[in-house]
Amino acid sequence: MATQNQHRLISLAYLLPAAAALTLLDQLTKLLAVRYLKGQENLVLIPGVFELEYLENYGAAFGSFQGMRIPLIVLTLALLGILVWKYIQIPPGRRFCLLRVSLIVLTAGACGNLIDRIVRGYVVDFLYFTPINFPKFNVADCYVVGSVIVLAILLLFVYKEEEISFLFRIKA
Repeated sequence: MATQNQHRLISLAYLLPAAAALTLLDQLTKLLAVRYLKGQENLVLIPGVFELEYLENYGAAFGSFQGMRIPLIVLTLALLGILVWKYIQIPPGRRFCLLRVSLIVLTAGACGNLIDRIVRGYVVDFLYFTPINFPKFNVADCYVVGSVIVLAILLLFVYKEEEISFLFRIKA
């Protein structure tokens, strides 16, 4: 039987490479967007529905918090610390597999946009749904939104309050 510290190390051994792989995928898509979309006409994939259009986002979701790069970096770093801290507290076993995966994907999304903010000074967005004029977004944004939806479903409908109380405790 693994001790609590051994369990935490094992948890990190899953979190770090999985989140890194997803973050690399996000960064690759952004690199391709910069290389092939920047300064070009929109690339229409599904006419009237879906396009690739390059955008430099100096804010956060939906263009909010424009020009607040440093506070967004600090906030993201704090969020990443909390995500890792809570991830290593997840009890062992298959019951919490979806919770683990959701936190890995959320971590990757936060890392993907954090890298952009630190390296470029803005986040590269390029995915665009035209019928609803939805704000442009990127793969990291998909990770964040998808994982938050799954987390909400898990927390509201799957896990009992006692099972997830560790998520809301301040002590390790």
